[in-house]
Amino acid sequence: MVKIRLARHGSKKRPYYRIVVADSRRSRDGKFIEEVGRYNPCVEPPFVKLEMEKINTWIKNGAQPSDVVAKLIEKNK
Repeated sequence: MVKIRLARHGSKKRPYYRIVVADSRRSRDGKFIEEVGRYNPCVEPPFVKLEMEKINTWIKNGAQPSDVVAKLIEKNK
């Protein structure tokens, strides 16, 4: 199954995340199909950049967003 989820990057205690489309069997930071956004919770206010056209296309094709990504999508609409 294909999922839309967060991939962690950054240094220790200073994370930032890429929102990626990946096979659910892959590791969290492993190989992914496509990057569809970025999220940085360490700045005030948190930085969120989503490519909604790509995300909507993937959801229509059957990709399932993770819980956190689903909340970010709802806040961004």
